[in-house]
Amino acid sequence: MTMGDKIDAVLDHVDKALPLSLERLFELIRIKSVSTEAAHAQDCRDAAEWLAQDLRGLGFDASVRDTDGHPMVVGHNRADAGPHILFYGHYDVQPVDPLRLWETDPFEPVMKPLPNGDTAIVARGASDDKGQLMTFVEACRAWKAVTGELPVGVSVLFEGEEEAGSPNLMPFLDKTADELAADAIFVCDTDMWDRDTPAVITMVRGLVSQEIEITCADRDLHSGIYGNAARNALQVMGDMIASLRNADGSVAIDGFYDGIRPLPDAVRAQWQSLPFDDEGFLSDVGLSIPAGETDFPVLEQVWARPSCEIHGLWGGYMGDGFKTVIPAKAHAKISFRLVDGQDPEKVRDAFKAHVRNTIPADCSVTFTDIAAAPATVMALDSPFLRKSLGALTEEWGRKAALAGTGGSIPIIGEFKKRLGCDSLLVGFARFDNRIHSPNEKYDLSSFHKGIRSWVRILAALAED
Repeated sequence: MTMGDKIDAVLDHVDKALPLSLERLFELIRIKSVSTEAAHAQDCRDAAEWLAQDLRGLGFDASVRDTDGHPMVVGHNRADAGPHILFYGHYDVQPVDPLRLWETDPFEPVMKPLPNGDTAIVARGASDDKGQLMTFVEACRAWKAVTGELPVGVSVLFEGEEEAGSPNLMPFLDKTADELAADAIFVCDTDMWDRDTPAVITMVRGLVSQEIEITCADRDLHSGIYGNAARNALQVMGDMIASLRNADGSVAIDGFYDGIRPLPDAVRAQWQSLPFDDEGFLSDVGLSIPAGETDFPVLEQVWARPSCEIHGLWGGYMGDGFKTVIPAKAHAKISFRLVDGQDPEKVRDAFKAHVRNTIPADCSVTFTDIAAAPATVMALDSPFLRKSLGALTEEWGRKAALAGTGGSIPIIGEFKKRLGCDSLLVGFARFDNRIHSPNEKYDLSSFHKGIRSWVRILAALAED
């Protein structure tokens, strides 16, 4: 049997076995694995045990590994030749609050017809990340059922604390780096380009986040007695925040843009060919004027340019009524999204220097470091990328997009640092999946064609 014949047979099996695949997904969804709530600690372990048992049934050497928090699931199906890949997903889910906004039981999946003729799987975790995770597992199941083996060597790592910030993932990777060694890592926790166009995300922005406190006087002051003469911490904070941006939308911190590598012409050309509506992107949220660097289109602003954002600002009296105080302290939460070439530590230090140089000499500032992670970029000449794009294009009948993401996924950088290989982000979620919100959904077509896509990708990776 040729590889083409095998692929056809495995895809046919996927189509016929879809009802059983859905039953298994529903079983996993019903386990209330909310990682951030202590009451669900046993549920998280139950989900890990369920996955390990399912993998063992497919011939994986799989086990549940304890951490200081929720357990990991590790499984191996090694091959004598060819590449070996590591697949990462997470079995934990977000809390369901506010429960009153759910139209059905969050942990009892239901099939809901959609106006476009598709069907939605509605439940917590249906998209993020149980549905996505199971597309890969079901593809492996189909290969095993039809041919008795996988086309390439596969290891899996399923985490139980992604929604809680992955506090135990890095120490775990340090301990298991040799065991988890692979030629490439695949992550299925992302979106398609649009409803009908698959994508491989090759650029992920980094992140530096800080909480700051500016102190002026040694106590809140009466504005009638000290007004004009005494510094107002909120005013000082406001002046500092205003100084972070130039009129053209660029960040005004000295050295902020140091080291940035230009966007490759091939990537820019591919992005320009995508059906992206700058005006529509903003009008969907009630805006019309881009706020980033004026020399760059919106898509580049959110995927390939660094940013500075204010997430919280507070101080003084915030209760009912009015209290005419001059606040002694002001607080803010500020983050920077980073792109390829920026050093998180240097950006953090440059920001601190900017703040210290901006505030008056008789005021002080303290900083709390929250996060610092570099941007990650995958080499465009990677054979894993080329083969994955080809397989996705074959399945969806549309040229797969090379995409970036404006968000930050710190684990991608940690995989590169600790395991020494690149990650490809291949996901089948859609932007209206309501992840982290009530009535989360995963389209049936996403689940079905996601399984078929992984069947093709596994086969493509085995080719010379």
